[in-house]
Amino acid sequence: MKGKRSFKIVALLIIAVMLMLAACSGGGSNNNNSGGSTGNNSSNTGGQSSNNSGNSGSGSGNKAEEKPAPMKISIMIPSFSTELPDKSSPVWQRLEEYTNTDLEILFTPNSSYEDKLNITLASGDLPTIMNVGKTPSVISAARNGAFWDITDYLKDYPNLSQAHPVVLNNTSIDGRIYGVYRARTLGRMGVTYNKVWLDNLGLQPAKTIDEFYNILRAFTYDDPDGNGKNDTYGIVVSKYTGPWDIMQIWFGAPNKWGENENGELIPDFMTPEYREALKFFRKIYSEGLVNEDFAVMDSAAWNTPFVNGQAGVFVDVADNARRLNNSMQEAAPRDESYTIVTQAPVGPKGHRDMPTSGWSGMLVISKTKVKTEEELRRVLDFLDKLNDVEMKLLLGYGIEGRHYDMVDGYVVPKEDLDPALGKERNDLNQLLMFIGEQEPGYAPTPINAQIAEVQKANEAIVVGNPAEPFVSEVYAQVGQQLDNIIGDARIQYIVGQIDDAGFDAAIELWKKTGGDDYIREINELYKAAKGK
Repeated sequence: MKGKRSFKIVALLIIAVMLMLAACSGGGSNNNNSGGSTGNNSSNTGGQSSNNSGNSGSGSGNKAEEKPAPMKISIMIPSFSTELPDKSSPVWQRLEEYTNTDLEILFTPNSSYEDKLNITLASGDLPTIMNVGKTPSVISAARNGAFWDITDYLKDYPNLSQAHPVVLNNTSIDGRIYGVYRARTLGRMGVTYNKVWLDNLGLQPAKTIDEFYNILRAFTYDDPDGNGKNDTYGIVVSKYTGPWDIMQIWFGAPNKWGENENGELIPDFMTPEYREALKFFRKIYSEGLVNEDFAVMDSAAWNTPFVNGQAGVFVDVADNARRLNNSMQEAAPRDESYTIVTQAPVGPKGHRDMPTSGWSGMLVISKTKVKTEEELRRVLDFLDKLNDVEMKLLLGYGIEGRHYDMVDGYVVPKEDLDPALGKERNDLNQLLMFIGEQEPGYAPTPINAQIAEVQKANEAIVVGNPAEPFVSEVYAQVGQQLDNIIGDARIQYIVGQIDDAGFDAAIELWKKTGGDDYIREINELYKAAKGK
């Protein structure tokens, strides 16, 4: 009897175990068929492979797959505002939640960004992600293994795989891709005027450089604001050199490099057209038509004189006309726009303007912070998510209902937005790459229509840089010194510290410092590219 009872107990235990296993198996099966939720979770957790979802039921029963811990990511980007967000910002918090990250955003003033970047590169202690250009120090760092080569990874991500091949080529170093570019409109430049001042003086936007000069002079000496005081000037420029670079193209100077009569490439500053532009800049400076402190003005404060009614002309990207108008409307709302934006004036060599190269900086991933391929894929997944429409709207405009409203499919910024709310989103747009699906934009207001018209028309007049794709060994070694020589000489010429002889001496110093070798190398690359 005792043996039979033991047998029955064992048999009952076996049956019980079988029933339990069957129940567990059924539970796991139900999880795997619940509308694909496991796969969706994996796609939102920092680049974890969807192949892992097949194991989610193993040993877990009905327990949902655990989300990986947020990945710590540090990012160095330029800033243009003085009031910047921190982790208390709801925009920042939504960004972290959407991307499953713990972010440290290292905002660096744009005016000192290159200096900070070079110091950081020299230290070897790099953040996870950095916004960089194709400068000598960056080229050298890439060649020395500071950044991940992501050429063969981009195809694996739904947004990053849509990167434009021409722009990728422009950003490449030795034929390899080390960063995800931040896309920019090709014909983006424009001339923004204070429309109220134009109307007060009975003037129209300039169609020629002579008319442009006359507007600068009228804005300086003809009391455009009608207050009876001598307290205005023509154009505001900061130590960011963009306006000078743009305006010299109007005079016929090449875009960084141009062909001479022998079909060889020479730097822009060796052309007579560049020198004519310099003379114009010197003239408007000597006559007080541009702010005296341009060489030291922080670009973070660049908009301020225009918004405050001190200056009336702004040469930069055309879409800044909207931002300038918005700031002026906040101070004193009115039905009409305070600004009007047009194409560049026609110069002695015809209608010309400087394009973008299709990108403004690229986001590179450092090997000092990202040690493994698995970590790399999580960082790339983060960058890919920043190109989702949801993130483009969040980083570009803020939170719907808080910073803007959606009306008929268009973004409508909140009127009279509290500066504290503006701070929550300021300069987070510097994280945007604008690759992939187009996000909704502003409604076609008059100023937005002008911007779109200018940018579209510019495509026919932009002047390309024939040396854009080339990577120079010489420039990688001494490019910073070469740039400083000419950059310093240009400022000195404009403010009257040197004359033509002094600028010629700077060119000779440039040649001896490696410039001659640089020209030789660029022309070798140019001829090879042309198949000569």
